Amino acid sequence: MDEKKEDNAELNEQNMENNKVDVDVEKIKVLIESQKQQIEEKDDRLKRLMAEFENFKKRSSKERETLYNSIMGDIIISFLPIIDNLEKAVQVKTDDAEYKQGIELVLKQFKDVLSSNGVKEIESVGQTFNPELHEAITSVTDENLGVQEVKEEYRKGYMIGDKVIRHSLVVVAN
Repeated sequence: MDEKKEDNAELNEQNMENNKVDVDVEKIKVLIESQKQQIEEKDDRLKRLMAEFENFKKRSSKERETLYNSIMGDIIISFLPIIDNLEKAVQVKTDDAEYKQGIELVLKQFKDVLSSNGVKEIESVGQTFNPELHEAITSVTDENLGVQEVKEEYRKGYMIGDKVIRHSLVVVAN
């Protein structure tokens, strides 16, 4: 009988240890699941921060480019009347070929500087009137031209990047 009690006690002790191991395994599983959730939350947060940082870099770059174009536009706009006058001087007839060639060279230098700084002339004559690029000063009827087609350009327009720094003054047909 004592042997049976000892065996029962031993079995009870083993059962208690097995239950304890089962409880410890469950605690470990819960702890592992909790750790997985925390890792996933931190991973998600890290991905969101990285995306936000990339958006910030893109936004900053765009703002820097916009500011640069705005400042360059403000500076270049002060040179445009000089270029207009040089273009008019080139068109004037003169007997002094060297004088005319000198003016042409100065005009070419100005245009090269504009081009190297991203400034482009707005194409007007023969194009469809676009109020974002052109400023109509008058309209005429011309059966040889299409509807809203630019017939003449009184003053050239210029762009830097996508920004218009001076609209073209144009005559619109029909």
